Amino acid sequence: MKKSYRSQFNTRQYMLSEDFEIFYYSDTNFRSVQPHTHNYYEFYIFLSGDVAMEAEGRLYPLKEGDVVLIPPGIRHRALVQSETKPYRRFVFWISQKYYEQLSADSSDYDWLIRRAIDKGKYVSHLPESDFHTLQAKLIRLLEEVNTDRFGRRTMLVLSVNELILSLTRRIHELEKTGRSDEKGILSAVISYIGTHLDDDLSLDSIAGKFSLSKYYLSHIFHDTIGISLHQYITKKRLETITELLLSGENVTSIYTQYGFRDYSAFYRAFTKEYGISPREYRDIHLLAEHNPS
Repeated sequence: MKKSYRSQFNTRQYMLSEDFEIFYYSDTNFRSVQPHTHNYYEFYIFLSGDVAMEAEGRLYPLKEGDVVLIPPGIRHRALVQSETKPYRRFVFWISQKYYEQLSADSSDYDWLIRRAIDKGKYVSHLPESDFHTLQAKLIRLLEEVNTDRFGRRTMLVLSVNELILSLTRRIHELEKTGRSDEKGILSAVISYIGTHLDDDLSLDSIAGKFSLSKYYLSHIFHDTIGISLHQYITKKRLETITELLLSGENVTSIYTQYGFRDYSAFYRAFTKEYGISPREYRDIHLLAEHNPS
């Protein structure tokens, strides 16, 4: 990246151009900005740093390959967790007027923006190869912005339109194919958990077993099942432990076998799940067996 293409960060939250603006920022000792909204569409392409995006009260930890799309009126801000790590990103703005012109030309431009507006899906992740391709397009756009070559305006319009459409197409393809892929991955992970409840089932170990990123595994599990991977494993382990308790096993001989570091950790998890102690649970169920109604 040429040094001249680097933008000096400022807190301006309005557009000077009627159509689009693009920035490349690289900062250290960056302080988080205050929550804000604006009247244009912001594409935020995260490159590096220790940063989370807050949008409408929800926090999204970011990693390289993440693309954030913030529609007009959405309250958001970037939260910098460590000010010492280099914080690099592209920021690309298009006006509502420009988006309306694109949408009038073709509904193909609509999908990604409507997905953010209608479904609140602000963050997408691109595989490494796709992310490098996106960066190349952004750099070419920055180069065109900073030249005065013949046909500059026309080339800018073509570059912007192609950037938006190609990004929309790729995320659409990833989401469409990813749904079936995610079901298969989730089924395999759930099956693995069910047969390895007495093994190491940390997020790291499962992600490593299936060659997945921890972020991706956590994302698909929570979004599909509705609880975290850790919560699901705890529930399944407690179900197994209760079966063993009712079969006469001594609780002290089984809780460490199923991932609880000590009795107090097991006791807290058990009472949280069932509302009573392990002893009370066993006594109630054994009494019910001996005194059927």
